[in-house]
Amino acid sequence: MSSIGTGYDLSASQFSPDGRVFQVEYAQKAVENSGTAIGIRGKDGVVFGVEKLVTSKLYEAGANKRIFNIDRHLGAATAGLLADSRHMVERAREEASNYRSNYGSDIPIRHLVERVSMYVHAHTLYSSLRPFGVGMIVSSYVDNKPELYLIDPSGVSWGYNGCAAGKAKQNAKTEIEKLKMKDMTIRELVKEVAKIIYVVHDEVKDKAFELELSWVGEITGGKHQLVPKDVFIEAEKYAKDSLEESDDSEEEEI
Repeated sequence: MSSIGTGYDLSASQFSPDGRVFQVEYAQKAVENSGTAIGIRGKDGVVFGVEKLVTSKLYEAGANKRIFNIDRHLGAATAGLLADSRHMVERAREEASNYRSNYGSDIPIRHLVERVSMYVHAHTLYSSLRPFGVGMIVSSYVDNKPELYLIDPSGVSWGYNGCAAGKAKQNAKTEIEKLKMKDMTIRELVKEVAKIIYVVHDEVKDKAFELELSWVGEITGGKHQLVPKDVFIEAEKYAKDSLEESDDSEEEEI
């Protein structure tokens, strides 16, 4: 990967002569090889959608989910290495639990994101550790205010109105930018999130995938939950119908 000389990617604590940390770039590459995860913030909550790639027909449906509960009011969706994802989520849960035992209230999402970001960044500083190959999207809905953050393998975190991580993140971002997110309810956004996952899925390279959807907002009383089955079925049908319509219109143009 280095055009200047080899050996600069053997340790996470070493810079290359042009100021790059290759181990962090490799971790970001691990995220880009994973199924796409997206989060969109509407006017009354946040919706997560994940494209969980299924590499074998023998796997049990619904296993190894990529959407997690961190706390009652906090949810996370991950792209990247699943084992690393679980470790990061467990760390986030510890932070939330410690905050509640110390202060007697729910941890603010900004505080949690800063704490987890520092932990992730610490793994890029020591040669005995390696960076996490995970992009983690975190959301909450407190005091009628939806919030959405993305934590990068480098330890950088940003607040977003809509974000994506994983294989097709660039295409997903393009689709997200077309939406008027701030004017949409999460009931409307669930359908759009499902549609985006189906649009960006590469049927040639990755045939099978499971769609995962969750939300946190006014409709859930501020709790992060998986989308109810009837809403999920409706959203998935909308996504498939939209995809067929776009395919038909393309054929007509040809």
